[in-house]
Amino acid sequence: MTAPETERTSVPEAEELRERALASLTTARARTTLLTSCVEDPDLTAQHSPLMSPLVWDLAHIGNQEEQWLLRAVGGREAMRPEIDGLYDAFEHPRAERPSLPLLPPAEARGYAAEVRGRVVDLLTAADFHGSRLTEAGFAFGMIAQHEQQHDETMLITHQLRTGPPALTAPDPEPVPLFPGPAEVLVPGGPFTMGTSTEPWALDNERPAHPVDVAPFWIDTTPVTNAAYQAFIDDGGYETERWWTPEGWAHVRQHSLTAPLFWRRDGGQWLRRRFGVTEAVPADEPVLHVCWYEADAYARWAGRRLPTEAEWEKAARHDPVSGRSTRYPWGDADPGPAHANLGQRHLRPAPAGSYPAGASPLGVRQLIGDVWEWTSSDFQPYPGFRAFPYKEYSEVFFGPAYKVLRGGSFAVDPVACRGTFRNWDHPIRRQIFSGFRTARSEAL
Repeated sequence: MTAPETERTSVPEAEELRERALASLTTARARTTLLTSCVEDPDLTAQHSPLMSPLVWDLAHIGNQEEQWLLRAVGGREAMRPEIDGLYDAFEHPRAERPSLPLLPPAEARGYAAEVRGRVVDLLTAADFHGSRLTEAGFAFGMIAQHEQQHDETMLITHQLRTGPPALTAPDPEPVPLFPGPAEVLVPGGPFTMGTSTEPWALDNERPAHPVDVAPFWIDTTPVTNAAYQAFIDDGGYETERWWTPEGWAHVRQHSLTAPLFWRRDGGQWLRRRFGVTEAVPADEPVLHVCWYEADAYARWAGRRLPTEAEWEKAARHDPVSGRSTRYPWGDADPGPAHANLGQRHLRPAPAGSYPAGASPLGVRQLIGDVWEWTSSDFQPYPGFRAFPYKEYSEVFFGPAYKVLRGGSFAVDPVACRGTFRNWDHPIRRQIFSGFRTARSEAL
């Protein structure tokens, strides 16, 4: 039985969804092209770290996922290259093994991804945005745009790991005066709505919306800076066992960690390597490339702790005046250049205290963009969670082996970043664009 016209997506709404989906896919593909065309083919096929895939694997995987979910699942089309599905199944082949696979060479991978995209654009022109849960509000197209942007961030990490001359350039963020605001703000206690049931392109682990009661707590106004982290190093932070969890201390000793990844001491100065350039570590930037163990140890040294995931989201979304949970710290409007450092617009975090237009109602800054922020929480499902459209996106990762990161980094596109978005990784990971801020419980 056909649903009444009033219950279906109106023509203007359908056209708006079509334009949004096309714009998101186009933006992602332009970035993929940049990341895979700025180096020669040998750099595309090489494995620059056993932690990462060859760039050419990511390129064809992006096309293969788009074909499987949009052309096959949504469009009902026959498989274009069924014989390659297994090669680009992320769960079938660990990253360290992928260079040994019979991968598509660069030209063929580019051609395959381009052909898939051409067919997807044709499909999008006639797509029904009300036919199923997969197509409702263009979800499948948004999911694929987010998937490509997530792999673009992964490829940017690979670019950071590769050696040799710089291949990417971007303007630096605008300099800002030294942040004069308070070091921390008090987030009032009480319930708030965590997660979402209404954000149309939210992924399964962000759902459903549910009430969470959070005790009052203090949270850093900005992420922890390089200067602050250097004070931890200078005070013997990496040599003092009492700041570390047993697992963290064992990891530090086993791998001889003495500073964030890509840092090295040159006389009395700390230097870092950033996308092929060696430079002095900037004091006022949020610290980058630290693992969860390092963030947790710093927080203990500072007499503080990492915020829980619920605390982080309350600081980022709760409006104490209206009582609402907003999409972003600044409200419900999509991110713009004045709100946050997103989308690979820059190749580094902005100085701490930047983007006052992106602050929360309580004045907390840079909760979105710049650096992923470690929280103290394990990655777990929300009450009422249902895997969709496949359990391998979130469900297989739930448990104590993964810690939650929030907020996005300069490498995250706005389509894959919002106040409810959840990232997760092993607590030893440092190649990711990760930093943190600290919190403390309100004194009784």
